[in-house]
Amino acid sequence: MSNKMWGGRFGSGPDAIMEEINASIGFDYRLAAQDIRGSKAHVAMLAAQGIVTAQDAADITRGLDQVKAEIDAGTFTFSRALEDIHMNVESRLAEIVGPSAGRLHTARSRNDQVAVDFKLWVRDTIDELDAQLADLQLALAERARDHAGAVMPGFTHLQSAQPVTFGHHLLAYVEMIGRDRGRLADARTRLNESPLGSAALAGTSFPIDRAATAKALGFDRPTANSLDSVSDRDFVLETLAAAAICAVHLSRFAEEIVLWSTPQFGFAKLSDKFTTGSSIMPQKRNPDAAELVRGKSGRILGDLQGLLVTMKGLPLAYSKDMQEDKEGTFDALTSLSLCIAATAGMVRDLTPDLARMKAAAGAGFSTATDLADWLVRTLKMPFRQAHHVTGSLVKLAEDKTVGLEDLTLADMQAIEPAITDAVFAVLGVQNSVESRTSYGGTAPQNVAAQADTWLKRLASEAGAKAKS
Repeated sequence: MSNKMWGGRFGSGPDAIMEEINASIGFDYRLAAQDIRGSKAHVAMLAAQGIVTAQDAADITRGLDQVKAEIDAGTFTFSRALEDIHMNVESRLAEIVGPSAGRLHTARSRNDQVAVDFKLWVRDTIDELDAQLADLQLALAERARDHAGAVMPGFTHLQSAQPVTFGHHLLAYVEMIGRDRGRLADARTRLNESPLGSAALAGTSFPIDRAATAKALGFDRPTANSLDSVSDRDFVLETLAAAAICAVHLSRFAEEIVLWSTPQFGFAKLSDKFTTGSSIMPQKRNPDAAELVRGKSGRILGDLQGLLVTMKGLPLAYSKDMQEDKEGTFDALTSLSLCIAATAGMVRDLTPDLARMKAAAGAGFSTATDLADWLVRTLKMPFRQAHHVTGSLVKLAEDKTVGLEDLTLADMQAIEPAITDAVFAVLGVQNSVESRTSYGGTAPQNVAAQADTWLKRLASEAGAKAKS
């Protein structure tokens, strides 16, 4: 039996394997709310333009509301034979309101229908991700404020470099996530044009009002070119690109949590809420939540790459290849949402070992740059000469297996006679971080001020959203 939605062109049904490869209802059911929202805006416009009667529009709207209620209640039956969410909704609508349901598809195609549904879904999801990312920033900024002066090692090449504070380290991720939010906001701005009314690819001869449907659906304007409207998946690619960068940031932080929670680092612990044990080794506490965030980032990157490859060879306008845009997008953005939630949970759960961090901060001659700066500032040496003198002092300390601060004044003067005992004031890790007062530096007062700035900004954002 042919699909009743296709009409008279097809006399028989598809082969079983064709039905299997063609059906998308197994995943695009997630667009149900957006599909119904778009259809209600479309039929309201058709009635306003006199293309359908007010009675038909009222019946269709009532039927769509019933379909949504059934889907929300879990009583709706999705049919693979009807291929996708659009046909499933329309078929059930016809059962509810009768032949007038057939007027809903006037002046539109599944091509512009799926484009508007997917834009609405991506836009809704961006808004949800932004709220989650703001909460993660809040968690990080609160912990940063609490630990503005807690000294820890700063690394380059994963080697001890210079002391920083734990609060400063956490605020680095607040900045990264701020950029992630900015990229998602940019993507949302660019996608916020309505393709509805572009029909299959060429527009329609019906006197529709595309500006009205765009406004009803919260878009800034209708898209300007009907071919582009149904061909474009830039809005998905851009959102996935922003998601992939965000996932990389979360993965980097997850990797640090994994490192910090090892006995070798011992910088921080996660509780039972975000760790698991071993089936054979009773002593193990594995940071599985962090590892899964790290792992899921690979999936998100892969979903972006998959859609880029799918789109790269497609001519205008719509091709069925584009049905492959949804599973990867649903997977990527759902995975990202889970990763954000898990990361925020770990930030709030993490217990830093402040004494261990501070002790480690002095390892690897981490105050060598402070010594070089002192030579420049106090003895007026050119920096390159100071760098050389400091390197010689580091080698001496290394040979003696002591820290720079443990060298005697005589040891230092043997290499540079002009050094005085005032140098010892800059060699402690606490002195080091307190001296880094340049804008953006790790000085505790800087960190506390920056954390407060972020907390006020986030509170202001939350207040503005609550009023809107």
